[in-house]
Amino acid sequence: MPRLFEVFGFRLSDKSAEANSHRLNARCPFMGQDCDGGGNRYLSSVNFTTNAALQRLFKGREGVPAGVCSIQMTLDGPPWIVCPRRLLVLGRQADDSRVYQRKSEEHVLSLLEYKKGTRLGVWPEVKMKYTGTVNGLQKSFDYTFDYVVMPVGRASDEQIAEATGKTWSEMRTVMRRSGYQISEEGTHQYVEDGPIGIPHVIEIMTSSTSGGNKTKRTTIPMAFEDAVLGRPHAAPGINYRQVWARMVSQLIVKSEITLAWGGKTLWIVQDVLVDYITSSTALNIRDFLAKRTSEVNMLSFSYGKKVGAPDGVIELSDERLYSGPMGSGKREKPSFKDMIRAPICPPLSRLVLLLSRRTPSTILIAP
Repeated sequence: MPRLFEVFGFRLSDKSAEANSHRLNARCPFMGQDCDGGGNRYLSSVNFTTNAALQRLFKGREGVPAGVCSIQMTLDGPPWIVCPRRLLVLGRQADDSRVYQRKSEEHVLSLLEYKKGTRLGVWPEVKMKYTGTVNGLQKSFDYTFDYVVMPVGRASDEQIAEATGKTWSEMRTVMRRSGYQISEEGTHQYVEDGPIGIPHVIEIMTSSTSGGNKTKRTTIPMAFEDAVLGRPHAAPGINYRQVWARMVSQLIVKSEITLAWGGKTLWIVQDVLVDYITSSTALNIRDFLAKRTSEVNMLSFSYGKKVGAPDGVIELSDERLYSGPMGSGKREKPSFKDMIRAPICPPLSRLVLLLSRRTPSTILIAP
């Protein structure tokens, strides 16, 4: 029967002071701040108003997100990560919050192959809507990128206008409102840490749950309540098919778009998802084990043998990159593959315009 494995970053079996502190303060060790519910954030709120035991445990709070990181399907099986924060968080606000996932982050950034020392802006959850006409038909692009990583630097008014396809007068207002610093030298104005260069997209793909059963108390919030109170609990299962369906619906589209912009999309996954895809489709992903990125890229992380390790946060490791071509390149005739290709490609200027509307959450240094 499925059980919760990690809550607020620590195994349920971990009774250390650090683990208890994170639980009682609903703190996510990977974000370095309060848990936001991660992948279950819209469905995981636990209200304490009718539960005196939870009120006593979480003093001074009316509720918390059910900070479930992972679920273990069987007692000796590997945990399945259900929260994207557990897999990777980019763009932390302060250096002192960057306690965990440092090596994972460095590995991800190195695969983007920016020149060492490049200042990189990180924009989380960039939603892009774009419409245009293709062969006389109106087409639309409506996707959200988990993270956009793009070099930042001092950009002149002319550079910003050219990159966004807008006048500098328009962009100056937009970027000042967004918090960008603008200076003036001679006849030109400059944006400090403006988005310039080639963008890359980082997508985090974690598992979905089956939803659970309220009568059997197997929903995420109910399983969380019972688990943190030390009671026997049962968790929802993993919806394997939905995980792959969500990923395949975006895999080619987002890879194709970033290639058109000169960059690439890197999908961050867990090794058990790679195993599932390989066993349930005609594709053997492990045939694409690589050292450098290509057109389609998946980077997998694993718990490895650390599941039974001593108390403390388990750092994911055993990074493996799987990369390969998007297709054969032969497109003389229409095929069903066209259904998962991008219907229309927004220009790079549209992305730069979006990034200009808000400053990056942090500035990283390429390793």
